[in-house]
Amino acid sequence: MTLAPQLAQGVLQLGFTLPAGAQQRLLEYLALLQKWNRVYNLTAVREAPRMVSHHLFDSLAAAPHVGAATILDVGSGAGLPGIPLALALPDSRVTLLESSHKKAAFLKQAAMELNLRNVEVVCERVEAWQPPADFEVVISRAFSDLAEFVSLAGRHAAAGGRLVAMKGVHPYEEIEQLPQGWQLQQVIPLTVPGLRAQRHLVTLIRN
Repeated sequence: MTLAPQLAQGVLQLGFTLPAGAQQRLLEYLALLQKWNRVYNLTAVREAPRMVSHHLFDSLAAAPHVGAATILDVGSGAGLPGIPLALALPDSRVTLLESSHKKAAFLKQAAMELNLRNVEVVCERVEAWQPPADFEVVISRAFSDLAEFVSLAGRHAAAGGRLVAMKGVHPYEEIEQLPQGWQLQQVIPLTVPGLRAQRHLVTLIRN
């Protein structure tokens, strides 16, 4: 199966509709990621079909659960989940926060080439950054354990906002070790097309 039918079929399995042109731009993003990955080693997944399942579908599976006016992707790396979320949620303002200069350079190039007008790239460490405003949703994918995520990124969540961590297996022990001031809102099991591993979306809110 070529990438376009694989992507279209997976989006149908995820059960939501992407905006017009988003699927093509996701494929363009993948091509750009493959190109840069040859030099900068942005992701360990190198085969295009696996990138579709392990990166695009994995990120898009979170989209129905994180709709918000403002989203911060902490430790965005190669733009995951931020760039797929920005394409799936064009009414959301998505900020990609990445401390690595080479990865931030890729993110800026991707935002420009894909004409992502709802994306801003910031090259800063999460604990040092002083944004002009807080965010309704602060999300991370394979960034850290929950306690460290709260410690480093919790201050960027607006009043009434949420911290959302993309996890593999259900993180029972991490949830038990949440710092004071934060509590579990919900854990949502995700079914990701082409991915046999467990995936869960963990949402935290202030007490």
